Amino acid sequence: MSANVSFNPPCIIGLGEILWDMLPSGTFLGGAPANFAFHANQLGARGHVVSAVGNDDLGQQIVDALGQLGLATTGLRRVPHPTSTVTVATVDGQPSYTIHTDVAWDSLPFDDELNSLAEHADAVCFGSLAQRSPASRQSLQSFLRATRQDCCRVFDINLRQHYYDTATIQASLELSQVLKLNHEELPIVASLLKLPSDPEATIRELLQRFGLRLVALTRGGDGSSLYTTWRVSHHPGHRVERIADTVGAGDSFTAALVMGLLHQDDLDVIHDRAARLASFVCTQRGATPRIPDELRNEIVDHGMRCLL
Repeated sequence: MSANVSFNPPCIIGLGEILWDMLPSGTFLGGAPANFAFHANQLGARGHVVSAVGNDDLGQQIVDALGQLGLATTGLRRVPHPTSTVTVATVDGQPSYTIHTDVAWDSLPFDDELNSLAEHADAVCFGSLAQRSPASRQSLQSFLRATRQDCCRVFDINLRQHYYDTATIQASLELSQVLKLNHEELPIVASLLKLPSDPEATIRELLQRFGLRLVALTRGGDGSSLYTTWRVSHHPGHRVERIADTVGAGDSFTAALVMGLLHQDDLDVIHDRAARLASFVCTQRGATPRIPDELRNEIVDHGMRCLL
């Protein structure tokens, strides 16, 4: 990853869906792109969310909530469709999602202002869910194509229900530098792309076929691994005494990963910071808890602190 970022602090984009997570414990701002942007913001970036909300009260509440979280809303569009909500239930300690259709972010437009924002981005994180409709898929991929060559484009695949297909995954990987997925998604991707069934062989093939710089594989409570063409980093995860919920933990992991890659930190150091932040998020309710100063200082190295 290039260290010659154009903004100080770096311009980090969460691209895709934004919504209200309806959890048993309450209603929380959600959507992986917003969660990612929020945590990157806490780690010293300037976080932007590029998505769409409706011309309704829930949409205005999202605009207000993003402002309260310190996130830029210049990439947020208002469209004549309802703001998205997702019902989240916990099954065996893991979140289960009921995702409603025909919502605002399914009609995300792409315009000159978003094109300019894309050109200034130092990192963009996106997934497969926001590409379920032709309109949002075209806008999302147009945004990615408008980024600089050295922009860190992260495909955090986030397979949800039936909202993915081979063509979308293939096109997304071709636009990416980094792939993040979990141990349940890996065999699905291998099957769709006709890759070897052995996990290690699958990852090696992904790195080579798509010219990826890194693949991040998470395994829930069993830790995670970061793969490059020349090195592998394994981490057992940081144990916690009490898990409130796991919503947003993966997004915080991705945010710490991206910040470390932008600063060209050591792979094992990046990995430990990402695991530490994800473990903390698991102890909190909702996807966007504030990071205590002590923990943030442990995660953010001297080079990053200079950006705050």
